[in-house]
Amino acid sequence: MNPAAAANQKEEFKLKDTKPQLGERWPHGGTRGGGGWISSERATSTYDLVEQMFYLYVRVVKAKDLPTNPVTGTIDPYVEVKLGNYKGKTQHFEKKPNPEWHQVFAFSKEKIQSSILEVFVRDREMVGRDDYIGRVIFDMNEVPTRVPPDSPLAPQWYRLEDRRGESKVRGEVMLAVWMGTQADEAFPDAWHTDASSVQGEGVFNIRSKVYVSPKLWYLRVNVIEAQDVEPHDKSQLPQAFVKAQVGNQILKTKVCPQKTLNPMWNEDLIFVAAEPFEEQLYLTVENKVTSAKDEVMGRIILPLHIFGRRLDHRPVHSKWFNLEKFGFGALEGDKRHELKFSSRIHLRVCLEGAYHVLDESTMYLSDQRPTARELWKNPIGILEVGILSAQGLQPMKSKEGKGSTDAYCVAKYGQKWVRTRTIIESLNPKWNEQYTWEVYDPCTVITLGVFDNNHLGGSGGKNDSRIGKVRIRLSTLETDKIYTHSYPLLVLQPSGLKKMGELQLAVRFTCLSLANMIYLYSHPLLPKMHYLHPFTVNQLDSLRYQAMNIVAVRLGRAEPPLRKEVVEYMLDVDSHMWSMRRSKANFFRIVSLFSGVIAMSKWLGEVCQWKNPITTILVHVLFFILICYPELILPTMFLYMFLIGVWNYRYRPRHPPHMDTKLSWAEVAHPDELDEEFDTFPTSKAQDVIRMRYDRLRSVAGRIQTVVGDMATQGERFLALLSWRDPRATSLFVLFCLVAAVALYVTPFKIMALVAGLYWLRHPRFRSKLPSVPSNFFRRLPSRADSML
Repeated sequence: MNPAAAANQKEEFKLKDTKPQLGERWPHGGTRGGGGWISSERATSTYDLVEQMFYLYVRVVKAKDLPTNPVTGTIDPYVEVKLGNYKGKTQHFEKKPNPEWHQVFAFSKEKIQSSILEVFVRDREMVGRDDYIGRVIFDMNEVPTRVPPDSPLAPQWYRLEDRRGESKVRGEVMLAVWMGTQADEAFPDAWHTDASSVQGEGVFNIRSKVYVSPKLWYLRVNVIEAQDVEPHDKSQLPQAFVKAQVGNQILKTKVCPQKTLNPMWNEDLIFVAAEPFEEQLYLTVENKVTSAKDEVMGRIILPLHIFGRRLDHRPVHSKWFNLEKFGFGALEGDKRHELKFSSRIHLRVCLEGAYHVLDESTMYLSDQRPTARELWKNPIGILEVGILSAQGLQPMKSKEGKGSTDAYCVAKYGQKWVRTRTIIESLNPKWNEQYTWEVYDPCTVITLGVFDNNHLGGSGGKNDSRIGKVRIRLSTLETDKIYTHSYPLLVLQPSGLKKMGELQLAVRFTCLSLANMIYLYSHPLLPKMHYLHPFTVNQLDSLRYQAMNIVAVRLGRAEPPLRKEVVEYMLDVDSHMWSMRRSKANFFRIVSLFSGVIAMSKWLGEVCQWKNPITTILVHVLFFILICYPELILPTMFLYMFLIGVWNYRYRPRHPPHMDTKLSWAEVAHPDELDEEFDTFPTSKAQDVIRMRYDRLRSVAGRIQTVVGDMATQGERFLALLSWRDPRATSLFVLFCLVAAVALYVTPFKIMALVAGLYWLRHPRFRSKLPSVPSNFFRRLPSRADSML
């Protein structure tokens, strides 16, 4: 590749500024705040972050007194709305002279080529052409404009006229016709000219929808002990363990080390459960007869709603449950009454309301609230996102010999998922839909993905194809500023990095309470229980996997479904998989952090070698001052950091972070490495021994990759203190540096050293299990993990 082409490609992978015409622009020259016919004192529009799109709306309500067919004596009426080349039809009703449709048709103003709107009422015939009953004609210049938040336009009765329009015929139809925008209430459920070719069930799969993630709980089952368990072979004492199942999640306790009829375990088993609780807790006490054989000694099935909900770390009451004997069939039913006692099991079960159930990676967390609504704080801000359009999308499938894409966009933040309508057969779709979220923590990430809809012919079709993804960390946005950028949609394929198009967004983060937001920076990112009673890393991984599965299944049951492949891509289901490319990228993230230290040591070397005599003399002077007045060392350091932070303010980033191909090592990935990255797990390569060793290596290397990434994240957070990547955090730190510089100047150094030493050596009684304020502040700082592919 020549240098010019390489430079162009690098530009293609970068974020671009756009200047869309946002907000309201109404006919007759009226603009918000201008001198048009709409006053500037109107309430703020909820659609001010998207380009306005005009539609002609036709609401077909009902008809009455329609004439019956003289031959059959009945009528099967339907309405056809025609504007130029576009036709929309209502459903037909059999043998109904007074039908009701309540259907809305929306014609995009950009595609209107006719000055006349025709509404036909027809009688459906099984054989031959449908009979003409009558029509109503509207002049496009006379159609009124509806301006939200005005009430909807009242429909009116119109007399039908004959084909020539010379006389009225029998029958009336109730209609409302108006010009409006995508802010209209009728817009989401209307029939659109954009999707006129979609038929049947496919119509439901193209509409915009808002989804809510199911409410997830951690179910903690503390298996304490059992009494009087009996094995089938009474001559031998059992070696017991408990198997618990919730849905498709199965966990086992350790085998009780002693062979006894009264085994003890005192072990916690953690499950993920979703409201409404459809699954039950299924417990069996089993005997380990041999290494290959287990036998069931007793079981119990418990509905989840009977368990208490815990809002803090205080223990819940334990309870004894009688076990159902296993092995008594229907024929031996009488034997049950002969039993004078029953085996029983001692359990402590609760639904944990004080944890946040993680269904996404902590790196890209979009929500950190605990499950129990009583523990939620007030929102600190509002996030508004205008999903404008996509440009230059790649053809994802072929229709009639030519490439096409039916694109829709999905955005996920907190518990709310949104899906735009599908734009049919367009490589430059325009959605112009605006959505709003409440923000409870600024150190969170919104994820947006673009997909190709493969379910337009009905319920069949293959999986929806991924086109690309964008992540935006809210803390990197300045408040009350509208960001309009075009984000590259980059996807890594076995053949290499590919740009699939660009997504144009308008984003605004509005702060409701600056004091609350700044207060949050000193608090832990997750609820307290995660630190007071933490889960192990393995537990978190398996619980997150189960939570993602539950979310995917529940959203897949909505209408239209948000499909499993979409949910998994948005939640980064495969982010933990081993990849040579990602490991390299994380390694070089760490290396780049040390470049500053290396540069500093080089500069010190140059000072020592008197490369620049003036600089060396100044360093000597500073050195002597600090030796004579050691109390100035810390104030000088903090003052320098304050000055560097203020100096760097001029060079602060002016746009949100985006997928960085250089940082991800996506441009220079070796084909063999990509082949390995897209290999299945377990590997599909030849030979069993190689497969076993290779998978073991990948498993270990995946953990190393995570550790290396975490180290890089910590270093990048340290750099973010003064880089203004998070404006509020840098402001707080810079102010702290100034105050610290003054305080350290006023306070004698010996006293500071004494206080610091005593604080560091303080008794464990005076230590909290919760992380300290500096630690909380540091964990909230942004890293470059958001920009990783």
